[in-house]
Amino acid sequence: MREPEAESPEDFINYMKMEPAMFREVLIRLSERIRKETTRFRAPLEPGMKLAITLRSLATGESYHSLAFQFRVPHNTISLLVKEVCESIVEEFQAEVICTPTNAAAWKGLAIRFYSRWQLPHCLGAIDGKHVAIKCPSESGSMYHNYKGFFSIILLPVADADYKFIWTDVGANGATSDCAVFNRSNVHAAIEA
Repeated sequence: MREPEAESPEDFINYMKMEPAMFREVLIRLSERIRKETTRFRAPLEPGMKLAITLRSLATGESYHSLAFQFRVPHNTISLLVKEVCESIVEEFQAEVICTPTNAAAWKGLAIRFYSRWQLPHCLGAIDGKHVAIKCPSESGSMYHNYKGFFSIILLPVADADYKFIWTDVGANGATSDCAVFNRSNVHAAIEA
């Protein structure tokens, strides 16, 4: 990604959906997590390439086959590295980006902010589920088949009054309802307490 960054920062932003300085900051923080050692069989992909492929995948939803042509990396390798980089992003940034309240005073603060900004009394967060399409896992039967007619996992986030995530759950099977995912969550127990 050095060439697009140096030649045309505007094109870099348009392609990666983030500024070069932000890309470099994220890369510095993730490099050790996603770096692989060189073996006698082959040289690993550079962390910058892995991050660029993952961000492009997340920003556009392009198929792994399309990304394979753009980055000259096999689609089966991309399918593995996107998961690895996403897990690394969560591990690195979760504590500072997603701040779930841990006590009654913090929950009350969220309610006050919702009321002052949106005139919604007694509201602690906005919640919505998203079915993310997947290929049917082997021997899973209809467990991941949702009511919309395709196989999926559920992404269920809660956002505060300022559109910031305060909690997320990713990975419940598509046949599960949003309500069931929320009721089994640690955030549900925290709100009830």
